[in-house]
Amino acid sequence: MSSNAHCHSCTESSGFPTVGRKLRITGLLFLAVLALSFFSPLAPLHDSLMNYLGIVWWAVLLGLVLGGMIDYFVPDGFLIRVLGQPRKRSIVYAVIAGFAMSACSHGILAIAIQLYKKGASVPAVIAFLLSSPWANLPMTILLFGFFGWQALLVVSCAMLIALLTGFAYLMLDRRGLIEGSNPLADATDVSWHRLRHLQPSEAVRGIASGSVSLANMVLWWILIGIMVAAAVGAYVPAHWFMQYLGPDFTGMSLTLLFATILEVCSEGTSPIAFEIFNKTGVLGNPFVFLMAGVATDYTEIGLLWSNIGRRTAIWLPVITVPQIMLVGYLLNQLSIG
Repeated sequence: MSSNAHCHSCTESSGFPTVGRKLRITGLLFLAVLALSFFSPLAPLHDSLMNYLGIVWWAVLLGLVLGGMIDYFVPDGFLIRVLGQPRKRSIVYAVIAGFAMSACSHGILAIAIQLYKKGASVPAVIAFLLSSPWANLPMTILLFGFFGWQALLVVSCAMLIALLTGFAYLMLDRRGLIEGSNPLADATDVSWHRLRHLQPSEAVRGIASGSVSLANMVLWWILIGIMVAAAVGAYVPAHWFMQYLGPDFTGMSLTLLFATILEVCSEGTSPIAFEIFNKTGVLGNPFVFLMAGVATDYTEIGLLWSNIGRRTAIWLPVITVPQIMLVGYLLNQLSIG
């Protein structure tokens, strides 16, 4: 089922979706904040906003384009067969797929929602979402540059948490405690007719249509996340983080709190994680900062709430945070020992 069928209220008579109301309002608010930031009293906010935009624009754009390509080219039935069945094999496939992706956390949001629309099961979508931002090939290279061989621990633990969380959602799904898969997906749609009779102009229009429909669902959340994170980055002193984010339980809890607020893009927050590593001398706090930002980020929870359901969104931090804190504690003990 094409994404166009999911956005009747945002579609012109020609079938091409228009910009939705929430995205228009949020976009205008973002532009207003950006315009005000050009005045000198708000110079720190301007610098922070431009920094975040420089970090995430390409990832968000790439995510929307890839989501549009998935919408146009990939038959619903194919994804249902690979990721749609509520079984452990689908979770493993989802984690592998997440590892292979090259977008950061907010770029991957668009792709994850598109996979759900195409019929991927909720447990597989969650496993994909968790494994992508911190356990993918580009981030592996970047983390090895920062942490050396210890990056292997970060990536391995991230993939393990993605797997365990996917399995936990699998049990919740079997007990009817989360929302089911997208009922609009058609498992019989396994035709590759579009690929065999590809028309470039039609393909471009189809990809653009899917990308706009997807933007109506996810981009307004991303803009809210950028504005909040930019404000924190502009007006909260950097040394404050290093002073209070120690290797004890209090420090890890504060790390968790600020990861929830600051997580915008993996490539953008990994340098902060490295600074935490330099100041504390332990690996657990940086891991909590990196992983908890994905698991507790209000943007991701909001998107899951509005596109899949509130139970799926609420269970995400409930299941992941204890795992993240436990792994962080163990990594701290390993570093101290």
